[in-house]
Amino acid sequence: MAAINSTSTGSAPKHSITKEERKVIFASSLGTVFEWYDFYLYGSLAAIIAKHFFAGVNETTSFIFALLAFAAGFAVRPFGAIVFGRLGDMIGRKHTFLITIVIMGVSTAVVGLLPSYATIGVAAPVILITLRLLQGLALGGEYGGAATYVAEHAPKGKRGFFTAWIQTTATMGLFLSLLVILACRTALGTEAFEAWGWRIPFLLSIVLLAISVYIRLQLNESPVFLKMKAEGKQSKAPLTESFARWDNLKVVIMSLLGGTAGQAVVWYTGQFYALFFLLQTLKIDPQTANLLIAGSLLIGTPFFIIFGSLSDRIGRKKIIMAGCIIAAFTYFPIFKALTQYGNPDVFVAQAQNPVVVIADPEQCSFQFDPVGKAKFTSSCDVAKSLLAKRAIPYQNQHAEPGSLTQIQIGERQVPSFDGSSLASADFKLRNDAFTATLGAALKEAGYPEKADPNKINYPMVLLLLTILVIYVTMVYGPIAAWLVELFPARIRYTSMSLPYHIGNGWFGGFLPTVAFAMVAATGDIYYGLWYPIVIALMTAVLGILFLPETKDRDIT
Repeated sequence: MAAINSTSTGSAPKHSITKEERKVIFASSLGTVFEWYDFYLYGSLAAIIAKHFFAGVNETTSFIFALLAFAAGFAVRPFGAIVFGRLGDMIGRKHTFLITIVIMGVSTAVVGLLPSYATIGVAAPVILITLRLLQGLALGGEYGGAATYVAEHAPKGKRGFFTAWIQTTATMGLFLSLLVILACRTALGTEAFEAWGWRIPFLLSIVLLAISVYIRLQLNESPVFLKMKAEGKQSKAPLTESFARWDNLKVVIMSLLGGTAGQAVVWYTGQFYALFFLLQTLKIDPQTANLLIAGSLLIGTPFFIIFGSLSDRIGRKKIIMAGCIIAAFTYFPIFKALTQYGNPDVFVAQAQNPVVVIADPEQCSFQFDPVGKAKFTSSCDVAKSLLAKRAIPYQNQHAEPGSLTQIQIGERQVPSFDGSSLASADFKLRNDAFTATLGAALKEAGYPEKADPNKINYPMVLLLLTILVIYVTMVYGPIAAWLVELFPARIRYTSMSLPYHIGNGWFGGFLPTVAFAMVAATGDIYYGLWYPIVIALMTAVLGILFLPETKDRDIT
């Protein structure tokens, strides 16, 4: 596929960063850190939020709902990209991302004041999801503005280095959110924090918003935009020029499928899915899991700058494609090693006493209940719901039609029961008895209810998580410069924002939800990894074949 060709070649002249350039990088990056902090608080607190706002459904559905609400913010990011990208190309980069940060900060603070499901019923999750949508819209306009603004201030040969500072902001925002959560949890204690203290990190965003707005008000408009404005070369219809003309639309499509989609799934696997895996699957204490993730982010974050700067010398495309390929081929061994070192009891028990659900497939449902009315009472559903609740990995084996489900744990079999014809009280009695019997059998086979902190190999878990973060830095560090360079200045904000936010908002944002639903459906704790692996490999193939290298391109 043909794309816009490089307009200049050769090595870049040496250039020391001026005071004004440092101010641009610092102000843009700090404001974006705070905005990512606001956005990621929800993801870090998804399990607690599920208890407060989705209490009217069963536990598995509640957590999937919480992840869906998390994903809702990502779902609308492309629409924010369209709305604010158009404004950015018409009225300027600076004013547009001032608007987005105000929307984000206010929406986050309101979450901290929102009454729970127990207080106002179904209105609570409805309002929560609405606030998440507002956050997503704001973030849809933020990133493209910040990346474009910084790139247009960068000297030739330094765009990868300059924009890499913007790339650190997502990780630093997550890191900041984890630190604030840990500080609040430690100061208040787990019980108080989960009851009401979780609101404090959200309310803190008011302070961060005030700092961000003040800093960004000190900035000048992008020189490239001012030059276009002075010459009367601004786009009068950036949406039409970006998406209704094939020569630009084909670059938008390929930058999505051959660039941002793979970058997104590698990013969200390395940070969010890894955190959820530690918490939900390995049952590691939340404080310990957050500290491990925070440590990996602290170690890995400088690699954004390293790979961004390296992309100025060897190119953006090589590094991003290599990151996608390496990640895809190593995810399975890395996550299996996380199990081995993070919860060795589960790893050993799974090897020595594997769990197999022997059931008639017709009796097995996908246990997602959006309205809280469905009753999962077949012998298969009863068995799988208890295994899912304990995060026990299992395999499926077909049984004769109509037969009662059996749970085989090593050499032992535990029969389930059919509760479809039982009254509620009788079902509860049978279920409690079955839970006790199954729990005893699992304990005897070596399956723990929670990870034993004394058996966690902390250095190895930290190393594995750091490797995942380094993959993130490979694909994410150079992506901003690459996207900026792919599109002309007059429609740059609009054109680059849409593929970035479809990639990260849809392919990446829905990753935890899709992956955990895949795990819930199969019982295989690693099955969800097929989602990022397939997307990353697709991106590598399309990116290598159809997208150009752009590091020497003149973007003015």
